[in-house]
Amino acid sequence: MLLVIKAEYDNVIPAYAADELHRSRPWALYWLDRFSAEGIDGLKNRSKSGRPPDIPEQTIYEIKNELASSKQGWTTKQVEDLIVKKSGIRYHYTHIYRLMHKWGFKQKVPRKTHVNTASKEEKERFKKEPQRYWIISRKDSQ
Repeated sequence: MLLVIKAEYDNVIPAYAADELHRSRPWALYWLDRFSAEGIDGLKNRSKSGRPPDIPEQTIYEIKNELASSKQGWTTKQVEDLIVKKSGIRYHYTHIYRLMHKWGFKQKVPRKTHVNTASKEEKERFKKEPQRYWIISRKDSQ
């Protein structure tokens, strides 16, 4: 809507308006074309193509709220059980990872570190020091 106001009513060039909104020129032209063809209804979200989700939107909202309200981490199995309890639909654990990522959740489990990783002090001692470099002197300067 800001793009349409700037471009149509404030007479700002669409490319400049897109830059101000931190968007690309094709994006701006796409939305301006939709506005000029359909009016204000052209700016509304359109239905997406593809298979609709198995879980209703209201159930997804409830599941996301329950996951977000808890301070503890969730395992994939716990999320699967919650989805089955709320909706009766069972997903594969890899799909649950995808759903969690799509819903904006991240894994709380830290990544593995190698057992033999050096400490910070050892890493600092390993770094090269300037006085260890060789200096090549020219015979001209002597």
